[in-house]
Amino acid sequence: MRSGFVGVIGKANAGKSTLINVLVGEKVSIVSPKPQTTRDAIMGVLTKPEYQIVFVDTPGIYKAKNRLSDMMAKTSETTAKDVDFILFVHDGHAGISDDDIALMRRYQSGNIPMAVAYTKIDIMPKGNIPDDVKKLYDSGITCDILPVSARKYTNVAKLEAYLAEKMPEGDMVISEDIVTDKSEKFMCSEIMREKILLKFGQEVPHGIAIVINIFEKKDNGVYEINLDIVCEKQNHKSILIGKQGAAIKEVSSFARKDMEKLLGAKVFLTTYVKVKEDWRNRPNLIKDFGYTEDK
Repeated sequence: MRSGFVGVIGKANAGKSTLINVLVGEKVSIVSPKPQTTRDAIMGVLTKPEYQIVFVDTPGIYKAKNRLSDMMAKTSETTAKDVDFILFVHDGHAGISDDDIALMRRYQSGNIPMAVAYTKIDIMPKGNIPDDVKKLYDSGITCDILPVSARKYTNVAKLEAYLAEKMPEGDMVISEDIVTDKSEKFMCSEIMREKILLKFGQEVPHGIAIVINIFEKKDNGVYEINLDIVCEKQNHKSILIGKQGAAIKEVSSFARKDMEKLLGAKVFLTTYVKVKEDWRNRPNLIKDFGYTEDK
């Protein structure tokens, strides 16, 4: 049997989380079109009779603008040093910049073997693929480059087989019935944050934290979930609540449905919106909201 860890690295919005969810076969990371959707290193475990691949989804590489995003960048760097293989996910639809090449070179130059997953080939001209692959090789990117579309499942099975062959021989590293290292409570908080990311504009979601105060399964099988949506400005709170509470009701309804799907039970969800100014630059609040320096 083969088993090991694959660090999934790449720029924000490259499609890392979507690709992992498809490979694992379950939703282990939230997805949105906005940068910094993933804030933690989240494991997604794919277990087959012949192999086990533990994918480590990382925050997108993104220029740090506050203490939290700086911590997220450090999470990606640390993950890249503690895995058996690096899968660098690149958005092929976005083309290839000098910055992209520099990032690939940096990770390729380490001691850990790497391949490039060239994603989103379903929404780009097919003729661009060989030209981009040649450009990468001519620029010194000598690792394998694997075109793939997670949305259309194109070459996903080939990528899985390729990664399985790259894993070292050995026993499972994680129990076969586990698909992620994150708790149901954590996943419910991420579902809430995902729905906010999908509904609201660019500015508000990045300053959002979700704090679950109550997560309890009652005797009747219903989960009681009470949570705070923390934002950084008073006007953000007004946007999140909406006119006569319409916005928060809508986003909470969408979140509750996905929570019920995850938990396999009814959910009684209560949400509050609170303001903590500039919390992403305040170490004590960053820690209180579940983000720690040593991740």
